[in-house]
Amino acid sequence: MGPPAHAEGLQAGLWHSVQTPTLNGVAGPPRESRRCLRDADVGDLDRTFSPVFGTTNSACERVEHEFTPRRLRWRLQCRGQLDMDVAGEFVFERPDRYAATIVANSMQEVHTRIEAERVGECE
Repeated sequence: MGPPAHAEGLQAGLWHSVQTPTLNGVAGPPRESRRCLRDADVGDLDRTFSPVFGTTNSACERVEHEFTPRRLRWRLQCRGQLDMDVAGEFVFERPDRYAATIVANSMQEVHTRIEAERVGECE
């Protein structure tokens, strides 16, 4: 029996994710990674999956933010030396699975699709 699920949230543990980027409409190779999400991380999904972003000579502000127990959506706009818009949506499908899409627009358009599943306990 695995760890208890947080109310409508994710389970703490080791997560495996596959990130598939598309740059200006051209699909890139998928990348895999593992990440340990601790109780504090899954207890505050807004903090865990919202961007922490800063650039040199550009000011960024969060212009959109919506968080429910099943979904997190946000959007940043950065203006200055580098103008950029970045939007993300995370859908918490089950306590052991989430999917996300992040779209970044500046000089290029990058879409990243993320599929993640809990694979066990953290080491």
